[in-house]
Amino acid sequence: MVDISLITATLNSADTLADCLESVIKQNLCVEHIVVDGGSDDETLAIASQYSGHLSHVIPGPDKGIYDAMNKGITACSSEVVGILNSDDFYPSDDILSKISSLFENPEIQACYGDLVYVDRAENGVERICRYWRAGPYRGAKQFYYGWMMPHPTLFVRRSVYEQYGMFNLEMGTAADYELMIRLFVKNRINVEYLPRVIVHMRAGGVSNASLGNRFRANRMDRKAWKVNGLKPYFWTLSLKPVRKIGQWVFRAVE
Repeated sequence: MVDISLITATLNSADTLADCLESVIKQNLCVEHIVVDGGSDDETLAIASQYSGHLSHVIPGPDKGIYDAMNKGITACSSEVVGILNSDDFYPSDDILSKISSLFENPEIQACYGDLVYVDRAENGVERICRYWRAGPYRGAKQFYYGWMMPHPTLFVRRSVYEQYGMFNLEMGTAADYELMIRLFVKNRINVEYLPRVIVHMRAGGVSNASLGNRFRANRMDRKAWKVNGLKPYFWTLSLKPVRKIGQWVFRAVE
């Protein structure tokens, strides 16, 4: 099996961190798990210390934001493949990481991704799926020109790719994950594989989508993501990004 490092960035994540860590512990593959804290002033670090036997490193803050924390984690990891699990996200089943590892046994695969669901907080033991991001197979860089992108929380990348093409660009703000994907998949055309299953459950929210004003700012940074890579999107590319999300809204409960 191919070794995997996981990075979890935290900042006042006491309400959700235990669920995140437990979902990793339940995996049927042992991994290197690094927590990078941004200077929490709640019980986040105390909770992390309770799981010290399962964590490879806990890197204390402060940092320059979530993408700086992710960069610190990437720099600290030692495995061949790197994944990022946000502190309010979790894996829905215990075989996720072993399936990912198996994919990377093919040395030509440089990255992989899967599907993601957004869930509301559990009430009475029931979580409600409010969005289902079915990414679908990768058909080449052209997809990005039509507003497509893979769910970043499901993305696993070989460490050698980060070493060759760079990590998150901190000047990109909340579009840093989008810029990374443009750089890796459109500009440099790395080989990526789709795993057709839900990889991550993500709790609803997100800074870039929190308000209409934030959406406009995010679109401006999305355009910059192309520009800094010497690329130019079609005039409809960025308009199609939110349109593509319409089909993600489904409403049902998960037992």
